[in-house]
Amino acid sequence: MLPVLTAHVRAAGTGTPTTLADRPDATVLRLGDTVVKAHAPGTDPAHLARRLETAAKLPGVLLPPLTPTTEELRDRLVTTWPYGAPVDPDAPAAAPWEAVAALLARLHRSTPHPALPPMRGPAKAARAVTRLRAALAGRPHPAARPVLAAWAALPAWARAEAPMPGPAVLCHGDLHLGQLVRHPAPDGPWRLIDVDDLGLGVPAWDLARPAAWYACGLLPPEQWTRFLTAYREAGGPAVPVTGDPWPALDIPARALTVQTAALAITKALAADRPLDEVEQSVADACARMPAR
Repeated sequence: MLPVLTAHVRAAGTGTPTTLADRPDATVLRLGDTVVKAHAPGTDPAHLARRLETAAKLPGVLLPPLTPTTEELRDRLVTTWPYGAPVDPDAPAAAPWEAVAALLARLHRSTPHPALPPMRGPAKAARAVTRLRAALAGRPHPAARPVLAAWAALPAWARAEAPMPGPAVLCHGDLHLGQLVRHPAPDGPWRLIDVDDLGLGVPAWDLARPAAWYACGLLPPEQWTRFLTAYREAGGPAVPVTGDPWPALDIPARALTVQTAALAITKALAADRPLDEVEQSVADACARMPAR
């Protein structure tokens, strides 16, 4: 897809575009202040339209698209966005946890479009496990069994095998620091990006990745506390205002840990290499999860 999208972007402007991402599920190019994204094959056009409409109506939370419509290029839907400056990955201590928490709380309190589809967090976790099982065919991995056991112990909704419990809330669906940019770049306010998984669901899923990192020892306690405190102070509904947040976070955090471990093992098998220290810590966390 990269050569096709590059030619498309060059035809629409001057200069050579920069590749921001080139994966099977997304190809993203930047040309000046414009970002062009080819979405995953098979993306539902009606669902994407509702997600774009939602982003356009919440410009104080989500980065709005430059145009509310999509183009079709080969078999892919293409959208255009303003460029935003991402979080600096080399300065983890300066990560804007308070900003992302406040944006999440505002998103979760927003009135959703009535035709918005379910958020795709559980579906992405299920896809990661499916990929792991395919990679394991004829080639076992010692870390895989506890990961699959932890997956089997999750309730059906967290495995995308049943509807999510209500009440449904507007959710991002794939929240991590890579989904945060400053617009206008480089010093504008923070905004959430990537609407591909946006939809109705359990808001605790959007807190699950940092919660899982904290539980695995990958996110320092002070950063987790900053994030959780800011979310609560902004009125976020995913966890109680006071008290223990883990009854709400436990299932989503376990699901995200399994998803992360499944992807890590799949990549390690493809590269014929052992798990690195971070990947092993996530796989070990799956082994500590209660069995069904």
